[in-house]
Amino acid sequence: MNILIYLIVAAVIGWIATEIMHDRSNLLINIVVAVVGAFLAGYFLSPIFKVGTINDAFTIPTMLVTLLGSIILLAILRLFRRGRR
Repeated sequence: MNILIYLIVAAVIGWIATEIMHDRSNLLINIVVAVVGAFLAGYFLSPIFKVGTINDAFTIPTMLVTLLGSIILLAILRLFRRGRR
């Protein structure tokens, strides 16, 4: 049951990140972006802000760190997409 809740929260956070970045993606991409964003946030942002990610607990600070990681990931992906054009 926890994995289902994790995926739902990840989908919502990924959707919010894509809305903030004005990037149109489907639900699967939103989930992947949030999960990878949580992974990146766990390594780079958690030590800075001294907050965990949604992998640790579902709280507002952890969701914000995960959202920030997802936004950074989308920005990096956007740079690579622009480089191909």
